[in-house]
Amino acid sequence: MYNSLTEEEKNVLENAHTERPFSGEYDAFYEEGTFLCRKCNNPLFSSKAKFNANCGWPAFDDHFEDSVERISDPDGSRTEIRCANCDGHLGHVFEGEGLTEKDTRHCVNSLSIRFVSANEDLPELLRG
Repeated sequence: MYNSLTEEEKNVLENAHTERPFSGEYDAFYEEGTFLCRKCNNPLFSSKAKFNANCGWPAFDDHFEDSVERISDPDGSRTEIRCANCDGHLGHVFEGEGLTEKDTRHCVNSLSIRFVSANEDLPELLRG
């Protein structure tokens, strides 16, 4: 059983839609903690990996090991990122832009993730 989702969250996580740029709650958000998959609570990104890419969506230059899967888009122009636990659509990953030392930008929809502060316990991982 997964977390309940709003229609907007379902459209992004389950139908691979994209929220409008600069509209998400985590675009300009910089607190210490962990970003989880909104659908299943899978820890995806540390706040230490978040950076300002000025792209309109939260950007991370790294993810937790085995938390994210990469899938080439059918046209080969981009690489989609999905939650490794529930297969929810997160966004896309780009490399070679030179924005960070790791040279990687995980461009993530705010509707795909939720934040847990560093002083809070992480919720239980949910499996389908």
